[in-house]
Parts: sequence; C-alpha cells; structure tokens
Amino acid sequence: MRVVVALGGNALARRGEPMTAEYLRSNVRSACIALASLARDNEMVITHGNGPQVGLLALQNLAYQDVAAYPLDILGAETQGMIGYVVQQELSNALGGEREVAGIITTTVVDESDPAFDRPTKLIGPQYSAHDAAEAAAEYRWTIAKDGEAFRRVVPSPNPVAIVQAPLIRRLLEAGSLAVCVGGGGVPVRADSQGRHIGVQAVVDKDLASAALAADIGADTLIMLTDGDYVSENWGTPEQRDIHTASADAVAAMKFAEGSMQPKIDAAIRVARAGGRTLIGPLDRLDDLLARKIGTEIVPTLAEGIRWVEKAPVEKAPAEKAPAEKALAKKA
Repeated sequence: MRVVVALGGNALARRGEPMTAEYLRSNVRSACIALASLARDNEMVITHGNGPQVGLLALQNLAYQDVAAYPLDILGAETQGMIGYVVQQELSNALGGEREVAGIITTTVVDESDPAFDRPTKLIGPQYSAHDAAEAAAEYRWTIAKDGEAFRRVVPSPNPVAIVQAPLIRRLLEAGSLAVCVGGGGVPVRADSQGRHIGVQAVVDKDLASAALAADIGADTLIMLTDGDYVSENWGTPEQRDIHTASADAVAAMKFAEGSMQPKIDAAIRVARAGGRTLIGPLDRLDDLLARKIGTEIVPTLAEGIRWVEKAPVEKAPAEKAPAEKALAKKA
C-alpha cells in the first residue's frame, strides 16, 4: 500500500503542554513507535502540521527587534527542518535503521488570487486569553479568532494547487525509502510570469496539502491522525452522531468546524474523488483505525451515503418503588 500519513498537531504538541524541544521529541517518538509497523511493510510518506511551532517562531522573531522579523514563508521552511529532523530521526530509530528515511523541505504552489488571502482562518501560535489576544492584535496588527475557550492568531490559508517536490517523493518511494515532507502544508509559493517560485505570506493547511500530495503520487490511502475518535455531525451537542463510513458526495453536503475539521473533510473528499480512501481517527489506536473498529472512513461511493456508528443502548436503572410497594415487599 502507498499511504500518506498526516500527523495532527496533537502528535507534536498536546494542548496545555509547553512547546519545548523535549516535549516535541517525546510526542514525535510516541507517534513514530505507533507508525513503525505500518512503515515496515508499506510505501509511506509522513506529513505533519506546524501551527503552534510557526506561531512560536513568529513570536520569537518579534522579541528581537534589531532586525526585521522573518516572513511566514521562511518561518514555515524553518519549522519543516526543525520538526522534520525529529520525525526523520525518531522514525529511523523506531525502525531500527531497517529503512532509509528522507526529510524534504517542500514547497506548495498556491493561487495568489485565492479568496483565502482576504479571509484568514488558519490558527497558528499559542492560545491567549481575551485580554492578551486584544493586546497582541493591536500591537502586531494580527487577526485573532476564537479557539475553544481561548483565542489564537489566524493567517490566510490558500488552497494547495500542487506539491512541487511530488515527483522526487514518488521516486524515493519507488526506491524503497520513506519520506517526511509537506511540513505545515509546505512553504506556500506562487509562480511569477517567468515561472519562478516566490514565497507568499500564508500557511497552507497540512491536510489539504497532504491530499494534494496523495493525488500527485498516486497514493491508495490518506490517514489523518487526530485526537478524536470519529468525525461527528453536531459535535459536542446532545445531537452528536459519529460517522463510521461516508461517501465523498454525502460528506460534502455537511458542514464542519472551519479551520479544524472542515479542512480534513475537504482533503478526504479530494482523495476520494481521485479514487482513493481516507481514514480519520486517533493516533493512539492506529491498529483499531486500520481494522475499522474506530475512526471515520471516506470513500468514493457508498450506497447508503453515510453509515453511522451505532450507539450502545443505555441501561435504565430499576424504577424506584413507591412507599406502598416497599411496605408490601417488606411484609412478604
């Protein structure tokens, strides 16, 4: 199987953890150990997010005011090298050196007329309180959006058109190597009138970029690993329903949280309409996800459109007996 595995932010920096190198390596090591058996027997590409890390680097840039802050495209490349190095090393260690692992700084072509540049939605950097978010927005001219109960910076997230290094990645897989690439969605670039690539100020969604890569290299499966058990309709409400399997057309008619689950669904639709399949589920239960005991699968077609996860029946507690019934039972 030729598979693209997209590691979500939870695989690199769990909520509430300080974004230290030690935590990054520990989290990546756990992820790579979980992926080792899949990597041994398949042609595998690992992609990863960089939202917290690129936001952290941007803050560190602002703290040193003797030189102008580096732009987002260069910071994106920096996070690819930083995170990719750790993933490459820990995956090789988990495999005991059995397979060669190559880390690649990847660039992603975007359309400079993409409407996403006028409507920032991609969450990056650490979480802020309402007060601190307002101060940061005023000082740095950032766009701020809510992230759960907190707030984070948002930047443009244009649609990936193509992965520039896809032919190289394909050749690496055909030669028996594993690849770590498309970090943070790849560095977004535009093509000028002479065909030269120029970096742009944005962060491409890594799931959409992973889907573009999957199509470009002819992958059979895209696996998006998250901290949730399923893709759900009406998530977090009493009406929540979990999706076991869905067709591309059926899931395309549904709406999900923009900036978090919706890009994953858009990525899955792109893969399914190209003839592949997508699995979305928890990293810590990868074997169960592959065995279809947990997680959501998006496929090209499905007769019923959506197959829901059946909820276990809730056992009712025995009804409390009325006082008269209690007295009779006592006498008996």
